[in-house]
Formats: sequence, structure tokens, C-alpha cells
Amino acid sequence: MLSNLRILFNNAALRKGHNSVVRNFWCGKPLQSQVQLKGRDLLTLKDFTGEEIQYMLWLSADLKFRIKNKGEYLPLLQGKSLGMIFEKRSTRTRLSTETGFALLGGHPCFLTTQDIHLGVNESLTDTARVLSSMTDAVLARVYKQSDLDTLAKEASIPIVNGLSDLYHPIQILADYLTLQEHYGSLKGLTLSWIGDGNNILHSIMMSAAKFGMHLQAATPKGYEPDPNIVKLAEQYAKENGTKLSMTNDPLEAARGGNVLITDTWISMGQEEEKKKRLQAFQGYQVTMKTAKVAASDWTFLHCLPRKPEEVDDEVFYSPRSLVFPEAENRKWTIMAVMVSLLTDYSPVLQKPKF
Repeated sequence: MLSNLRILFNNAALRKGHNSVVRNFWCGKPLQSQVQLKGRDLLTLKDFTGEEIQYMLWLSADLKFRIKNKGEYLPLLQGKSLGMIFEKRSTRTRLSTETGFALLGGHPCFLTTQDIHLGVNESLTDTARVLSSMTDAVLARVYKQSDLDTLAKEASIPIVNGLSDLYHPIQILADYLTLQEHYGSLKGLTLSWIGDGNNILHSIMMSAAKFGMHLQAATPKGYEPDPNIVKLAEQYAKENGTKLSMTNDPLEAARGGNVLITDTWISMGQEEEKKKRLQAFQGYQVTMKTAKVAASDWTFLHCLPRKPEEVDDEVFYSPRSLVFPEAENRKWTIMAVMVSLLTDYSPVLQKPKF
């Protein structure tokens, strides 16, 4: 039996010739995968194939099962360090990354704007090269996607997007893991987005069709997603035989949808627009009236933090709401991202159906 096979694990740092403590733990023989992500950046899911995104979700499920359910100790990141650059505050991104990286034996180092001011005290190029000499990877939560692009260009280590103005890929991985756990498969699901044409929607648009999921998005006039991203999403939908529709009518987007999704209407940095945005988003609150036109098996997602004007309590705290499993899965998916980019580990758990 695989579960009875005792093997000796030597982490990636030791394989590279660094001194490290070798740990023993129980696990099965790793299944070999054709997907190799080690050394890559994760800036946007646009850069990844459906098979590669599936692999990260498979690895997430594997780590969750082995660590949470079986209580195994997997020091896969022992000897590794992670630089965490946060221009924007966060609860879930910080906690999931710090606790997850440490749980795998690594050392996360949190840096705020008081510690590091990207492109101000020091150029992005210099920052990237310094961090490359002291850490094994960087997760950056920034205002501008262009800053991430520069960091990735100049760094010799993987750069992970912890959120930018354009994309939030690690959030979408958690969403997809949550939906796979609930529905058993992602293919054929219809995602109904009701809200701002923001980084979350952009990340869904760059990935949903690759799983065979349909997308119906409603945004207020003037708050539509980036036209270039819409154009690419249309191409993905055509290539994968899925449906993509854009509207300004929330009920039209919700009609027949399996998953109702919304997000904050006012992101960090948009506080001055609050009054204008609250007026523009009138009628976009997700309620049971919205759910009545959705599919009979509808569920609800929100990346948090949530405001009552975005979704009412009846939906948010209903049994159909998956927001808290979704939040927990931020941890397992970011752990999988780090393991896939920094090690040669392959999942032991049988690949889930996607």
C-alpha cells in the first residue's frame, strides 16, 4: 500500500547542495506529471494553460488532504524563504501565505511600505536583484501590474502576484478549488458575476473557459472590464466552446447561473469614489431575488471582506454560501503555488475531476 510506504524526503534546498536537516515522513510514491512549473512566475492566469492551472489545484487538494486530513508533516519548503511585499493591507493573503509557507517548513518575511517603498527609495530593478539574492521567491501585493512585470523581468527568482490593479490570480485558484470540492467538477458550470469589472473578474476571464466553464458578467455602465481582457476572453471562449456574455443587467447575468459571484464595489485606493460608486451600483446587491433566477443548485462566492450593500445577510450566511471554505482554500492554494514554483514535488493524491 502506498500509505504504508516509508520514504525519505530530501527537500529542494538539499538537492541544490545546501545543508539541511533531512526529515522522515510517511507518504506514497509521488505520481509523475508532465506539468513542470518550477522557476516560473505567477503574474496572471493568462500565462498558464488549463492543464497547468489544473495541476496547481490538484496539488492544493493533495496538500490539504495530506496535511489537514491525515495530519502529515511535509517540510517541502524547509530552508526556503519568501519575501512578502504588501503595498495594500490584507487579512487572507497575508495569513494564508505566512501560515502556509511556515507550515511547509519555510520562512516568510513580511514587508510593508514602511520597510520597502517600491520604486521610490530604490528602483524596482535594484529591489528585484537584492530580493533575488536573499530570498527564494517573492509574493507582491501591489497597486500596479506594471510593477510586478518589472520585478519579474529583473528578478532571478519566482514572482507571485498577491493582487494588482489588473489581476488577482491566487484568489481565483481558491475559488476554483472550492467549486471543485462542492460540485465534483468544474466543466459545464456557469459563473454569474455581478459587480465591478475589476481584477477578480479579469482573472476569471483569463481562466474559466480553460476549464469549460461559461461566464455571464453584469457590470454597471462605465465599470466594465478592460476591453483588451474582454477580447482575449472571447478568444478563449471560442477556442474552448464556452459561452461568454457581458451585460449591465444583474438578473440577466444571474439567470441560470450555478455560481453567483460578487466582490467589493470600492477597492483600496478608490475611497474618494465611494459616493459615486454606491450610486452606480444600485440594484447590484445579490439577494434571494437574484438567486431565484439562478440554477437550482446555485452557490455564492465572495473573496471578502464583504459589505452588506454587495450581498445581503440572507444570501451571505445561507447554506448556499461557500465564502468561508473559499477563504480557507486561500491557504491550500497558495501553498500549492509555492511548492510548484520552488520544488520538484508531485501530488500523491489521485487527480480530482475537473
